[in-house]
Amino acid sequence: FMFIFQLKCGNCGEVSEKWQYLRLMDSAPLKGGRGSATMVQKCKLCSRENSIDILSQTIKPYNVITFFKYVSMIIFIIFLVQVILKSLLQMCLQAGFAAEGAESGTPFNDINLLEKDWNDYDEKTKESVGIYEVTHKFVKC
Repeated sequence: FMFIFQLKCGNCGEVSEKWQYLRLMDSAPLKGGRGSATMVQKCKLCSRENSIDILSQTIKPYNVITFFKYVSMIIFIIFLVQVILKSLLQMCLQAGFAAEGAESGTPFNDINLLEKDWNDYDEKTKESVGIYEVTHKFVKC
């Protein structure tokens, strides 16, 4: 997974001009030996250390069993920084989803849900497949 988004410093409110890239496999040490996080960044304006950590064990698939229900797919721990919601939505919907045919097991890769709909054709079952009317919600804990 690679996530791309904009950040806003939780201390001074400075919005990063550049889009930030966050990969599950990345790790950086936190100041003072307090462990590590997926991304650690110093604010250019106030020098405050901000961090985001992806809890890899929380990444869960969405499947036929959970159909029509909201499910937690991923959890981020965000410390002293705000992710701009518009960019978070864009990040999540174009993150390169993959799907598998429920009956055939046919893999479908690099699914972009930014348009909220996706469709393709499953050669094994000779049927159209798709994801339609994607909805979402972000829960702040």
